Amino acid sequence: METQGLNLFIVDDNKLMVTDLKHYLQNKFGQSVRVSTFNDGKSCLEKVDKETNIVILDYFMEGENGLEVLKSIKSINPKTEVIMLSSNEDIGLAIESFRNGAKDYIVKGSGSWSKLSKLLTMIITEPIRLMVREFGVSKFMATFLLTFTTMGIIVYAALQMMK
Repeated sequence: METQGLNLFIVDDNKLMVTDLKHYLQNKFGQSVRVSTFNDGKSCLEKVDKETNIVILDYFMEGENGLEVLKSIKSINPKTEVIMLSSNEDIGLAIESFRNGAKDYIVKGSGSWSKLSKLLTMIITEPIRLMVREFGVSKFMATFLLTFTTMGIIVYAALQMMK
């Protein structure tokens, strides 16, 4: 049985950028993320659910306001981490994004994919850092415990499906 990765959505009306970013993230994170792409907020919102972990969202899309899409995502699933990715450097837009639940606001351009990659790594490894910080276990032990627990859940689910 194959383990499931995090569900990550990319929402941007620039189809070339979406395709390139998807390939970049798949090469960088492999099976730890499942990437779905959308060229508008409406189609994304139709798919957002409790299993949606991360959304990379363009602020300005043709005919749509990314801030409204952000609010809708957070109302559907408040736990979804939304990263605003925009070509606009207006600090007011960034502040408004944070006020409405965005995890970060990254300006498109040189180094933006690197920043995005670092942020995704932080989100993906948060359970390990939490165990280290809150319970004082070593990073190795936290990784071992999470892997052991995940494998146990997978085996249990497989046995339940075989009944």
